[in-house]
Amino acid sequence: MSHTLIQRMCEAVRSGEKMVLGDLNAFIDGVARRTLPVELIEVWLKCVHSHGISVEETTALTAGMMNSGAVLTWRGDSNVCDKHSTGGVGDKMSLILAPALAACGVRVPMLAGRGLGHTGGTIDKLESIPGFNCNLSPEKMSKTVESVGCCIAAQNDSIAPADGLLYAIRDVTDTVDSIPLITASIVSKKAAEGLNALVLDVKCGRAAFMKTEHDAVQLAESMVRTANGLGIKTIAQVTDMNEPIGTHIGNALEVTGSILVLQGHGSGDTRELVMLQGGQLLHLTGKTATLEEGKSRIARVLDNGQALETFVKMCVQQGTEIAVATKLALDPESVLPKSQRSTEFLSSQSGFVQSIDAMALAEVARELGAGRFSMEDEILHAVGFILTARKNEAITAGDKWITVHHEEPLSSEHITKLNHALRISDQKSAPFRRLIRTVDESEQ
Repeated sequence: MSHTLIQRMCEAVRSGEKMVLGDLNAFIDGVARRTLPVELIEVWLKCVHSHGISVEETTALTAGMMNSGAVLTWRGDSNVCDKHSTGGVGDKMSLILAPALAACGVRVPMLAGRGLGHTGGTIDKLESIPGFNCNLSPEKMSKTVESVGCCIAAQNDSIAPADGLLYAIRDVTDTVDSIPLITASIVSKKAAEGLNALVLDVKCGRAAFMKTEHDAVQLAESMVRTANGLGIKTIAQVTDMNEPIGTHIGNALEVTGSILVLQGHGSGDTRELVMLQGGQLLHLTGKTATLEEGKSRIARVLDNGQALETFVKMCVQQGTEIAVATKLALDPESVLPKSQRSTEFLSSQSGFVQSIDAMALAEVARELGAGRFSMEDEILHAVGFILTARKNEAITAGDKWITVHHEEPLSSEHITKLNHALRISDQKSAPFRRLIRTVDESEQ
């Protein structure tokens, strides 16, 4: 029976015909229940990777994966929203965005992941906060959101369980980079949150999963079509991931960087991205008439302390002691883990910062313990960087441009790689813009 099912599905994919919906549902059910042999799942994944499937089939696959586990339901207004990022270097938006949106009156039941590869994971960052518990059941997620307005929880087997196995098999069969499979994986988990609105941050550049704007736009269009097909108002923002985001990189350090923005100051680059994503979601949920008005609302709750107050409540609701959460909001460095060593790097010449190689920083951070090479690796939460230089800023020879926080001594390879990560020019380059383009359904 299983062989016949996979054979039928693969024949349809190869010939460009639509798979029978009943076959697709039987396949997803077999994956979720773990009754379908892994080698047969591999055959189908490789077939989809080679030949692709239609938007309609991608949407059906995504809906099936969403319905393979718990789906959150909400009472009252349609104001449930979230964002997903394809992963970057210094990408700490979720930590700021969830409480800022909740402070603006929308609900954010955010599911997030751990870091793998060179990109950091939201869950690893939050777990550097003493007591913070990311392992929430769907019921606990709902209660936290009803109480505080937001939660940030780790993906678990209760929600979209079919995705857990499919992703693990994709990882070992080199089928990760299939746009329909990426789409179904990401959107099924977001749709299971019971969302009305979704913003997708699709990064492109040297330190992104999608290296070119063309590839990033293709993925963005696929996810926007699929999520809208499931009834979720969705817009994608294609953003530049050549330069690191903000000033703080690394798990505990990014919590500090996030709190600085929640205090109303901190990195302007980070703040601008939070306003862009949050403003878009407030507009999509009908909380504001325009994107610009949405951005202003987000700026207001960052400046008046409401977003920070919600962040503290979320920490307490998710297990951090109230005294620790309060102290964290006032002076994060007094609460978070600190590295044993720190090393400053100085600019070797004067001029303007032409670029800071985000990928080089990510590789060094990962090797120093801030990231994983396999899912079993332990994270060193205190490892990372604080940047004091930014693209297009003037710099003088001998000026500090980065401080490395590390546990083990730096190797000569690390020192060389970091020295080469800073590029200086005689003149300023064109103004740097993080947002490259927006993709919505009307464009497709």
